[in-house]
Amino acid sequence: MMAFAPPARHLLRAKDLADARYAEPLGVEQMAAAAGLSRAHFSREFRRAFGESPHSYLLTRRLERAVALLRNTDRSVAEICLDVGLTSVGSFTTSFKRNFGKTPTEYRASFPPASAFAVLPGCVVRAYARPRKRTFREDRPPAGS
Repeated sequence: MMAFAPPARHLLRAKDLADARYAEPLGVEQMAAAAGLSRAHFSREFRRAFGESPHSYLLTRRLERAVALLRNTDRSVAEICLDVGLTSVGSFTTSFKRNFGKTPTEYRASFPPASAFAVLPGCVVRAYARPRKRTFREDRPPAGS
């Protein structure tokens, strides 16, 4: 039986960097530096350990975050593109469609608008649900009794 060896710690450090800082202008160079390897050696080791290139992994993290933003906010596609660390809306749309089978706009349209999920605290709901013309003198007996 062949034993599975966990990925080396330096590769996990680079992967964690991509997970934490995907929205920043992060590239394979910075990931390789975090792992303490040359770019070429890092790319080979990363692919062998995780089954995909570092660039592909970083793009996947960014697209996953974009999916959440498309479903849960009303921000524009261009804003979301920039929020997840990408700089070209055209490339974002192409990559998104390749991964999810729909453009970002088509994907968003397949879900209810984010405003349908707005959560209001119970105290706010109760405050706005109260009758408006209430006074503390409601229990007084009518005049002339």
